[in-house]
Amino acid sequence: MLAITLVFFVLLILGAPVAFAIGLAGFTFFLTSDIMPVSIGVQKIATVSQSFPLLAVPFFVLAGHLMNESGITDRLFKFAHVAVAWMAGGLAQVSIILSTLMGGVSGSAVADAAMEARVLGPQMISQGYSRGYSSAVIALSSLITSTIPPSIGLILYGYVGQVSIGRLFMAGIVPGLLMMAFLMIAAYVVARKRNYVVKDSVKPTPKALAVAAWDAKWALLFPVLLIVSIRGGLFTPSEVGAFAVVYAIFVGWLAHKVLDLAAIRRAFNQALSDIGLIMLIILMSGMIGFAIIFLQVPQQIAGTLLGSLTSPDVIVGVILISLFIAGLFFESTILVLLLTPIFVPVIEKVGFDPVHFGILMMTIVTLGSMTPPVGVAMYTVCGMLDTPLEEYIKESLPFFMAIFALIVLLLFVPGLVLFLPNLMFG
Repeated sequence: MLAITLVFFVLLILGAPVAFAIGLAGFTFFLTSDIMPVSIGVQKIATVSQSFPLLAVPFFVLAGHLMNESGITDRLFKFAHVAVAWMAGGLAQVSIILSTLMGGVSGSAVADAAMEARVLGPQMISQGYSRGYSSAVIALSSLITSTIPPSIGLILYGYVGQVSIGRLFMAGIVPGLLMMAFLMIAAYVVARKRNYVVKDSVKPTPKALAVAAWDAKWALLFPVLLIVSIRGGLFTPSEVGAFAVVYAIFVGWLAHKVLDLAAIRRAFNQALSDIGLIMLIILMSGMIGFAIIFLQVPQQIAGTLLGSLTSPDVIVGVILISLFIAGLFFESTILVLLLTPIFVPVIEKVGFDPVHFGILMMTIVTLGSMTPPVGVAMYTVCGMLDTPLEEYIKESLPFFMAIFALIVLLLFVPGLVLFLPNLMFG
């Protein structure tokens, strides 16, 4: 295991693409093993590619791009603006609400952050919001997509950890809504002190809110259809991904009448690039996943933790701290693929629910996208809004405190996570 880790880190330091660093590290195990031929490594790559549950990833990625081309994003923005723009920090509240709604569409934190930085960022700055505050709100609110279904990370966690994706989708709803509430409170407290208000904004009448909701009805209906179809047994999570693609085309072409062949071509081109990147990492990780299990790494870690700690909550807390530290340096997809096979057997051994752990893990590792030194969402938003990194870090502290408070609450009150999946699936 030491040789694999060493090769992986050396290749990353040398600037090798992540997928190739993972693949070469995996081949190192087979090349240095006395009993495992290299052909087994190739077979593991092929085995990963044959997974039916994994089909959900490319389908939801494509659906997200199609929905962006279908006018759904614009209608969600208008609905969020009508609903909360009148509050202190109105545009910040719009960003948080929009992230919650977009979480059920895009499933990607970075994609959500980039979209909001382009649409909302300039408006916030022109209204007198500081660049650091604007960037922090947009970047941190995109974290909601890590739990709101159809989170790509939850699909990967469920696939790698052999955990029900349907239960994970249900479990992510309440934490996602709580994260929205915690972030809105943090944004409100800061905005009220600084008098950040949207000029000429008024509290909406029920009629105005109803009109905005009706205009965005197809977008608001999609997460409901997703959950009902899975719970009702109409579709598996993979089949729901295919349904999402058909739904996006239907809405854009027939309902909104803005989706033409050129827009579909753009969506496919963007999706192919994203899917290729994600799937290459997933395929290469198959070898390291096999090596981790073969070398009995989970059993060794479990023995170490159980030998010094007794409380399941404390053990999970230690694991979450290590995941947060790892998330500062690695992208969330990599951590889910590499560490899920290690930690799921450990938490199951101490009696901790893997669905509960999955929500906590995805929140923690995705948080790394919003933190230095390698936060992809952070650099994306700061680059688009020309925000100095030190200003972003300072302004993001209230939002980080809100998220950490929520994680502690979810850790020690498991009913908040497990209530819906237990209600729906028993």
